[in-house]
Amino acid sequence: MLELTDVHVHIRGFVILRGVSLTVAPGQVVGLVGRNGAGKTTTLKSIMGLVPVRAGTVRLDGRDLLRLPAHTRAALGIGYLPEDRRLIGPLTVEENILLPAWATGTDGYARRLDEVYHLLPEVGGLAERRAARLSGGQQKLVALARAVLCGTRLLLLDEPFEGLAPELTERLTEVLRRLRDEGRAILIAESDPQPLESLADTCYTIERGEISYHRTQIHTDEHRSDREETNRC
Repeated sequence: MLELTDVHVHIRGFVILRGVSLTVAPGQVVGLVGRNGAGKTTTLKSIMGLVPVRAGTVRLDGRDLLRLPAHTRAALGIGYLPEDRRLIGPLTVEENILLPAWATGTDGYARRLDEVYHLLPEVGGLAERRAARLSGGQQKLVALARAVLCGTRLLLLDEPFEGLAPELTERLTEVLRRLRDEGRAILIAESDPQPLESLADTCYTIERGEISYHRTQIHTDEHRSDREETNRC
């Protein structure tokens, strides 16, 4: 389980997070919904160690992540898809996917790469193409594939649905459901709650760096769709 408790973040003298607390269990999709500037991205970055946490705790299966250097966290099974994708244009798609595994010295990455291509065959078809030649939607799928390669336990996804065509949104939702059903914990930050309505088990609303609302959705076992309109994201 991922657990954030009373997390405070100050950046350059500005208060960004004001006591954020949330949990994500294995096999669960959790949405973090808020407007631009509400603190969604900073919350994800605090988990990855990309911003300094002033107070509070961040734990993965009871392990204190704040005691670990940022560059070691991916090796714990955490995959991160940043909002701007952060692909390296001159490198091929496959090289971009493998970068975190190379950087962390992860063993067995060839087997994991095969699993990623099985999950996302459309990405496998782009393996030798330079990242700079991809469309925006293709880049997002490649960035997801890179996150999945390392994210064997936890996936942190920042605005994965933003700007996607409806058919690609449906495809991404299908992939995330499969990853959830395989037992991964998934935390998704989104400005628009609509893509999370049939996907997230729990939604947190964040405003001005604080969790202002928390809703648990009830899904059917077969379709995991909402039973009650009042429980929707």
